[in-house]
Amino acid sequence: MKMIILDRDGVINQDSPAFIKSPAEWTPIPGSLEAIARLNQAGYRVVVASNQSGIARELFDMGILNAIHQKMHGAAQQVGANIDAIFFCPHAAIDSCDCRKPKAGMFEEISKRYKISLKGVPTVGDSLRDLQAGFVSGCVPYLVLTGKGAKTHSTGGLPPGTQVFADLAEMVNSLLKTGAAAAHVPV
Repeated sequence: MKMIILDRDGVINQDSPAFIKSPAEWTPIPGSLEAIARLNQAGYRVVVASNQSGIARELFDMGILNAIHQKMHGAAQQVGANIDAIFFCPHAAIDSCDCRKPKAGMFEEISKRYKISLKGVPTVGDSLRDLQAGFVSGCVPYLVLTGKGAKTHSTGGLPPGTQVFADLAEMVNSLLKTGAAAAHVPV
């Protein structure tokens, strides 16, 4: 099985400093959904791992989050893309949970659910915490410059081996061209 783990806000869809609080605010980054379709066509399972502290902050509830994700799934399906699963952390940073990135809890849950090692699995994010959570789980980190990515890149401190791309479409083009990620082995 080939897998890739994507952050949501700033990688698949436009991000907002005020959070994405409704389906109306969810807008795909140009080319991102088509990139997911190309991943699917190449045999990748696409999984999303996303911090969603807006729930803990009471900016939106689970019903709204589900509606946002339904819109994302629908938009993806319209271009022939499939997002296999969405993992999210509903906690705020002050909650000190294990699932909020940069901690690796969501990645550990993905590994358990799919019964695979994440060693060598590509993970794509726009913030340092996305890359850190994946890196400590054995993933290969990719930074996109969309969302918070340009600021993350200029701040530095990226995990070793992080590759940087303009956006998800460019990252996927490179990944599929080089075939860098191999099939992942069961745990």
